[in-house]
Amino acid sequence: MYVGRFAPSPTGPLHFGSLVAAVASYCEAKANQGLWLVRMEDLDKPREMKGAADTILHQLEAFGFEWDSKVIYQSKRDEFYSDTLQKLKQQQLIYPCTCTRKEIADSSNQVGIDGIIYPKTCLTHPLKANAPSAWRIKTSPTLIKFNDAIQGNIEQHIADQVGDFILKRADDLYAYQLAVIADDAAQKITHVVRGADLLDSTPRQIYIQQQLNYATPQYAHVPIASNHSGEKLSKQTLAKPIELAMASQQLYDALCFLGQNPPIAIKDASINEIWRWCDSNWHLSNIPKIRHISVQS
Repeated sequence: MYVGRFAPSPTGPLHFGSLVAAVASYCEAKANQGLWLVRMEDLDKPREMKGAADTILHQLEAFGFEWDSKVIYQSKRDEFYSDTLQKLKQQQLIYPCTCTRKEIADSSNQVGIDGIIYPKTCLTHPLKANAPSAWRIKTSPTLIKFNDAIQGNIEQHIADQVGDFILKRADDLYAYQLAVIADDAAQKITHVVRGADLLDSTPRQIYIQQQLNYATPQYAHVPIASNHSGEKLSKQTLAKPIELAMASQQLYDALCFLGQNPPIAIKDASINEIWRWCDSNWHLSNIPKIRHISVQS
């Protein structure tokens, strides 16, 4: 069975960009007679906005989304992530690291897709005494390839373009890359439809899946909604929250953004009527094969 999911981070209310991702994942799951799950990715407590998780669920309900299982909160799953990390440790695939960002910047001139590539210092040198340690995964010179259902064929040399990335931070918080693959496996997610801002992270997730013999879902990355400066809509770029009083209009706008060409007549229809239109007219193949689309934020 098709099992999809929507996994927002509660750093603020949903805005138009997050609505686009929710609509795409929801419509694709329903088009395949599948399940649609909601997971709250609230691992990074310093960035979380108090009450945002409840606000997001209220917004989703007001827009007519219906999820097929109880909502999972990553902040309550530390023990599960610890077990996943332990499996990698038993295979000698991870190692502790006490280097600071400044030390890494001073010791490496190799730049990858996310900035400075870690030069494996703690893999070959003693750790600093009494310093908090992160845990990194060893990357091998492996070419990760996958076919994204929207963006096409994607390739990434993990070791050369990313390096040994962190799975557990020095402040004892589990990294997104570990948590997301652990939860996708536990929830038996078969298809991931999400924003193209996560496209470069996907090879890392596939790499971890391969080390743990987890199944790899089918990925589809929709364009990111950005402002006129080319910045992704977010709390940091002052994106406006979606307005419940304008739910029909904003659902219509999201479908237009996703290339579905809804008839203008449904702009003023009820939420249920718009979802019924989607049941018969949604096509993933209509979504533009680009990473950014500028919208009025």
